[in-house]
Amino acid sequence: MSERLVVYEPFRSLFYTPQFVTLYGGHFAAEGLDVEVRTSTAAVTTTGALIDGTAQVCLGGVMRSLDLADRGGPRLVHFAEVNSRNGFFLLRRQAAPAFAWSDLVGRTVLSFMEAPTPWQCMLTVLRRHGVDPARVGIERTRPVAEAVAAFRAGHGDFLETGQPFTELLLAEGAAHLAASMGDATGPLPFSSFMTTTTALAERRDMLTRFTRALYRAQQWLARAPAADVAALVAPAFPDVTPDVRRAVVARYQAQGTWATDPVLRAPGYEYLQQILLDGGFIKARHRYEDLIDTAIARAVSGA
Repeated sequence: MSERLVVYEPFRSLFYTPQFVTLYGGHFAAEGLDVEVRTSTAAVTTTGALIDGTAQVCLGGVMRSLDLADRGGPRLVHFAEVNSRNGFFLLRRQAAPAFAWSDLVGRTVLSFMEAPTPWQCMLTVLRRHGVDPARVGIERTRPVAEAVAAFRAGHGDFLETGQPFTELLLAEGAAHLAASMGDATGPLPFSSFMTTTTALAERRDMLTRFTRALYRAQQWLARAPAADVAALVAPAFPDVTPDVRRAVVARYQAQGTWATDPVLRAPGYEYLQQILLDGGFIKARHRYEDLIDTAIARAVSGA
């Protein structure tokens, strides 16, 4: 008998391709897991689903656990890394022979509203390049589809968005690539699977099988052609054309977006935590050992 498992994701995105490779590649099923992936809503968030028991595992950023810890909330522990880079892109309205971060001074950037990490990374990148974020008009007031529509309609000078919107706008000539935020930010544990401390203690066998399935998917994903990956995950993205799916996967593969093993290492955690501290998203530093458990990931991967 398969063990039923509900996993919540923050939003549906090709950024989370490793999750769908694990699902549609049969790796969860091979471990005796019947996994249902649900997308969070305003009424049911990823962290809320874990806390109230609706879900046993959720996919999301470490910033969710840092935010909860900062507010004295329950401890949600990340046990398997999924995305090792920022998955967003900075697009500009006008083509230009070169891009400098100082180009954003006095300009309007339509940024991602649904999660704070892309914005927080942008602040860090700007400071690193000597640009005061206060001199950039960063707007985080529109959901992604509305932000894209506003950009198309002529509002804003730059758009920070994810996929497949990046490929669609580039293909149409409606935008030009200024920078990959994955390259600009550098390696960090952008997304990972998390669970409760209770599940870590009482459902460790299930989490081990879950992580072993993910690791097999990661190994396949690291060497698979973009076309094969795009075809495999197609059921999760029926509204994205095959050409766009292939382009998204190829771009993400080229910049090393997806983790090749599930171990969430301390240097990346500390870098991400510093980004959130510098941006004022969290107020206090929290120990790696309190929010990250690598024992399962190291056991299944040998890393």
